[in-house]
Amino acid sequence: MRKIFNFILFFLLVQLSSAQQLNCEIIVNAEQAGQANLSVFKTLERALNEFVNQTTWTERKFQPHERINCSMFITITSFEGESFNGTIQVQSSRPVYGTSMITPVFNFNDEQFSFNYREYQPLNYSQNTYTSNLVSVVSFYVYTVLGLDADTFAPEGGTTFYEEANRIVTNAQQGNSQGWRGSDGQRSRFRLNTDLLANTYAEYRTALYEYHRLGLDVMHEDVLAGKNMIAESLEKLKVMNNRRSNSLLLRTFFDSKADEISSVYSGGPPYEDTAELIETLNSIAPRYARNWRNIQ
Repeated sequence: MRKIFNFILFFLLVQLSSAQQLNCEIIVNAEQAGQANLSVFKTLERALNEFVNQTTWTERKFQPHERINCSMFITITSFEGESFNGTIQVQSSRPVYGTSMITPVFNFNDEQFSFNYREYQPLNYSQNTYTSNLVSVVSFYVYTVLGLDADTFAPEGGTTFYEEANRIVTNAQQGNSQGWRGSDGQRSRFRLNTDLLANTYAEYRTALYEYHRLGLDVMHEDVLAGKNMIAESLEKLKVMNNRRSNSLLLRTFFDSKADEISSVYSGGPPYEDTAELIETLNSIAPRYARNWRNIQ
């Protein structure tokens, strides 16, 4: 009987671990609000960590080593009663094949973040129902992170996740919170999701795949081949930028990748077309010119 119990327990633990797709750390910082020690903030932080890490977001089974590492840093700037205002910064990364290196994939700061929350209020995601802006914003970024990660492993691998995020955008518009409509500016959730699904910015998703799977992931065997492919992916971003300059996706890419690109091309076998690479980088990401000066 004891053996049967242990087997059932083991089976349940395996099922639970495979159902978890994310290894996400969520921090709620309320120092700017002036009352950071209130229990509601710790309760919220704990509830969000459980919500994101224990929800089954996709039918695909993830082994523990396949879970996507990400973080959400929520800064509460003001609150009154159950109404909160602040920002949420979302970051994600993935391992580089054959190495101990971790590469950043997404780094985005959302300043259009407000929500209502009652302490111990349950947080649940429903695909077709709007429940709260808090659940919608966090769930939107979960699916965006899943999509971006999938795009780094397969061409357009993240489409289904972006489409789910789009469903959240549509449903959340009934809540009248900022960030969900086309009129909410160029750094809104609406704009991020629309651009990820638009053919106008198709090169961005192609570049994600080539940069990571065909570039970084081969460098443990052939550094120069990896550098060549990363440079090719950056040329695709240049084509995209020539069509629509200074796009949100381009800025998001280099917010994550500027330091890494500088590092990749500053060591190991020299890249043959360094001058052309630097010219490309300066033309599409001039705000990081300081990084490009380190490339040799």
